[in-house]
Order: sequence, then C-alpha cells, then structure tokens
Amino acid sequence: MNAPTLALAADFPPAARADWLALVEKTLKGAGLASLAGRTPDGLAVEPLYTADDAPVAAAFPTAPRDGERAWDIRAAIAHPDPAHANAQILEALAGGASSILITIDPAGVEGVAIGSGQALEGLLEGVALDIAPIALDAGFLGAGCAEWLAAAAKASPAAGPAFHLDPLTAFAATGASPGPIESHLIAGAGLAARLAETYPKASLYRASGRVVHEAGGTPAQELAFAAAAALSYAKALVRAGLAIEAAFARVTLGLAVDGDALASIAKLRAARLIWTRITGACGVAARARIEALSSRRMLTRADPWTNLVRLTAAGFAAVVGGADAVVLGAFTDAIGLPTAQARRLARNTSLILMEEAHLGRVADPMAGTWAVEALTADLARAAWTRFTAIEAAGGLAEALRAGLIVGQIDEARANLKAALACGETKIVGVTDFPGGAVGAVAIEPDAKISAQAPDPRLPGPDSHCPALVPIRLEALAA
Repeated sequence: MNAPTLALAADFPPAARADWLALVEKTLKGAGLASLAGRTPDGLAVEPLYTADDAPVAAAFPTAPRDGERAWDIRAAIAHPDPAHANAQILEALAGGASSILITIDPAGVEGVAIGSGQALEGLLEGVALDIAPIALDAGFLGAGCAEWLAAAAKASPAAGPAFHLDPLTAFAATGASPGPIESHLIAGAGLAARLAETYPKASLYRASGRVVHEAGGTPAQELAFAAAAALSYAKALVRAGLAIEAAFARVTLGLAVDGDALASIAKLRAARLIWTRITGACGVAARARIEALSSRRMLTRADPWTNLVRLTAAGFAAVVGGADAVVLGAFTDAIGLPTAQARRLARNTSLILMEEAHLGRVADPMAGTWAVEALTADLARAAWTRFTAIEAAGGLAEALRAGLIVGQIDEARANLKAALACGETKIVGVTDFPGGAVGAVAIEPDAKISAQAPDPRLPGPDSHCPALVPIRLEALAA
C-alpha cells in the first residue's frame, strides 16, 4: 500500500523572489544584494540565492553504489615508521571498524613505514586477511616494487582486492625529479599493472591523484584538472600495455582532497564524476568513476588542534555526500606528530558515526537537485575541463609539469590564499579567529628514528625534472 504524500507546505503562501529580495534589502540597510555575492578560489560566482531557473540540468553521472553491507569503504591511514608499531595499528584499525588500510611506505622513515623489501611488507601485514581487508599503497617511485611485494603477499588470491595505487606522476610533481625518464616509469608501471590485472581482477592498479595540487595551495579546478590528466595518462599507458580501454579506465582510481569547506568539496567530487564521464564517453566506454577521498593536510592546525576535529568531520561529511567510494580521514594531531591510539580512534569513529548514526549512505547523491550545489558542480566542471584541455594541449601532464605550467598556476593560487588570509576574507578558527585560547597539552606518540635499506627505483636514461609542488599549511600562510 502506498503511503499518502504529505503536503508540508500546503498551509503556507508561496514564497516569491521579490518578497525575499525585499526582506534582504531591508536587512542590508542599503548595502545592496551584490554585497552577499562571493567567488570561489577559481573565480566562480557564488550567488546569495538560487532558484530552479538558475540551476543547470541535474548532473548526469553514475553515482557510487550504496547497496552493499557498508555504504563506503572506511580506509585507515597507516604511516608509523616502525613496522612493528604499524602492524599493531593495522590490526587495531581493522578491529575498530576500518574496512581497508592505506599504507604509506618510506624506507627513510620520514613520511611513512620504514620497510624496503617484500619480506618486510609480509611482516607488516602479519595477521591481516588480505582477501577480506584490502590494502592500498602510497609509495611514490617505489610504487612498482611495492606493488610486486603486495602481490606476492596476497599469494595470487583472486578474491583479494588490493589497491596498488601506482602514481608516478604525483611522485614526479611532489619531488621535482624522477629517477630516470618519467616516461619510462609510465611504461614500466603499466607493464607490471597489466600483469597484475590478470591475477587480481578486483584490484585497482593506478591512483590518479590531484591531492598534491591541493596540498601545494591549488584550487579545486586545478586539482581536478591534474587528476583528470593523470587518469588519462595512466589509461593510455595501460592500453599500450595490452588492456582494453574500458578495462584500463576501470582500473584507475581518482584521488581527491576534501577539507573543511564542505559544499566546495562536495561540488569538487561531483564535478570529478562529470569530467570522468565526459572523458570516458569521448573514448567510447562507460566506466564508472571510483574516488578515494583523503582529508586535507593543509587545513590542519597546530594551534588549538582540537578544532581539527570539526574540520575533519566536515571533510568526512563532504566525502560521503560527494559520492566517495573510499574515505581516508587523518588524525586531528597530524600537524603536530604521530597520532596516539585515541587520535586514530577518533578518525575511524568519525566515519563510523557518519555511516551508522547519521546514515549518510542511505541516499546515493543527496545533493542532486540542490540548485546551488548543481550550479557550483557545473561551473567547477567547466573550469576544470578548460584547465585539463590546456594540459593536454601542452603534451600531457608530464610535459606540462616539465614546462612549469602547473606550478605557475599554483603559485598564483597560493598567493591569493595568502592575501585572503591577510585581509580576513578567509578565517582559521584558533589561528586568525578566536586565537590564544587556553588549550591543554595534546598527546602524540614519540618520534621513531627508524630507516630501512631502500631499493633503487632508477630506470635507464636521464632523470626528468620539473618545478616541485611544495606542500603548505594554511596556518603557516597566515603567520
């Protein structure tokens, strides 16, 4: 039996735009409606009011599936230098509600787990059922070698769904150099990925991440353009290595940052799906976009770090509502040092509360039909597409990086961010707004001075070079 439709607005007179304008003008006392308008970091207009006449047709893209046991993949980030500690944290995360693990590997022990061999990776994963708990990697130019280690650890189980996350273009942009020609890394990585695809039909092979742009101060459109250009580069490399074009796109995951500006982050993830649909459509295939959303590091503050919990919650909300398939939330103490068990638990529980208590996964695309968000999604997708086509016209992402095209745009965006912080247009709670509050000591784990012998990722030929995209923190820009 169909339930009756409730006409909740039946007892209220219809609201007219003129009535709203009259009230606003009275409140503004002559300031004018234009004073409420704004612009995004990409220069896109944000109007004070949207109606059905202002919004475009609802975005047409396949949404993330929300019909499984879990609405999205709660992915815990592991980066403790000590492999023994990292193993304990992996098991703790899986027991505490995480469904997969993202491991950052750095033999130097500065940015991630200090391992340098397949045997060490097997020790790191001791006690983990890899066919139940997928492992994702973040290993820079060591990505190909680490992917082979993970493949060996999974023991060719077709049920395993590892995310090998090869991403040499991000490593190139972040470091400013590649050990051997960057094109060789693309070719060699694709050859390995094509072999892994046969053994692991559920595996994600590449992560085309724009996060390096975000962390360097870039705008959402710049981040989307970078990710789209990387995805196309990886898909082309996989096709040259023997994969069918549809299979190639299906094995690439988009990596995007989400921050405390929830509406902007939601629009960014939705715009990413629009761009992906347009690229795959132009290639004659229909592969659904898969998105791994990672919380912004540049938004986290050292001053009053408890405020980071609010930022991370907003970022998690945006990731889910924007349609992310996997959500990686950092710890609120990441700007200070290694997170304690409490900080890691809070990161996991933020996602669990959004899933199990807020029930955000019950709707596939909650913002569909929201005039303001639909308009911002469409505007952002157009702006990112223009930047993406400029990268392709320059010869692709590797060539655009070498030519300094990317870094020049980000330098300008970073300068605009600094100016917005200086004039108060952009505020940081605990830093530029309400600073100096009494905050007790926040616990972190002691630094672990551990390193391992690193394998050499060098390939034959001269090194490639580009201006590096150096990460920032908004708090430091405001100083």
